[in-house]
Amino acid sequence: MSQSNKYVPPKIWKWDKSFGGKFASINRPISGAINDKELPVGEHPFQLYSVATPNGIKITVMFEELLELGISEAEYDAWLININNGEQFDSGFVKANPNSKIPTLVDHSTKPQTRIFESGAMLVYLGEKFGKFLPKSASEKAECLSWLFWQMSSTPYLGGGLGHFYAYAPEKLEYPINRYAMETKRQLDVLDKNLENRQFLIGDEYTIADIAAHPWYGGLVVGALYQAQEFLNVKSYKNVARWAKEIQKRPAVKRGQRVNKVWGDPKKQLRERHSSKDFETDS
Repeated sequence: MSQSNKYVPPKIWKWDKSFGGKFASINRPISGAINDKELPVGEHPFQLYSVATPNGIKITVMFEELLELGISEAEYDAWLININNGEQFDSGFVKANPNSKIPTLVDHSTKPQTRIFESGAMLVYLGEKFGKFLPKSASEKAECLSWLFWQMSSTPYLGGGLGHFYAYAPEKLEYPINRYAMETKRQLDVLDKNLENRQFLIGDEYTIADIAAHPWYGGLVVGALYQAQEFLNVKSYKNVARWAKEIQKRPAVKRGQRVNKVWGDPKKQLRERHSSKDFETDS
């Protein structure tokens, strides 16, 4: 059924602050700082500023996987950024990330310090810095990066597309929901066919490609995203489900999913992480 009220785009688009649904108070068509406030800095080499969205989880899981291997140089402080309060527009955050999106990472072990402000770039940076979860052979590395960039380019259709219009938009609109549901299911089918004869995305090796894709597509299949599993009939993607459940069992993944989380089961929350001992106490 088509929509009864047809929208006619204006000749020149203008921002209406009253429009935008759940996130209308923080979304705007300009960049830059609106508050003068510096970022906190802890004692570890890496300073992460984030919240436990799927993009944030990618990086906390990566750090926990490195620490699980005994790499103490990967110790990090994870500071909570309250995006609903607009903390991503504080001057210190914008200096570290001109795009004002979480996660944001600063490596203080380099001179000058290194800022990284896209989750995919962070995974590559950490993979190369520590020589882990990023294949060394040219062909396997190319396969890994292909799946990493596939996730980075594809997931906006899931998050900003289906997630927004299905879960967050001020009203349900048939065309965008159908459009993004179709694309999300196509992506799940791509993953499902790839995983039919592979344990992980590139084969037998767990890599940054899995770390990137799991919080989104694994989260969707196990029911952690948008409550859309029935709507999308995710149980039909059996290979994705098997892959997601296997990754969910990893101790580092369990820890990483807790960091900077401030909703849901209190036992699965950890507002900030500054030491491995923080996991020993429930929030």
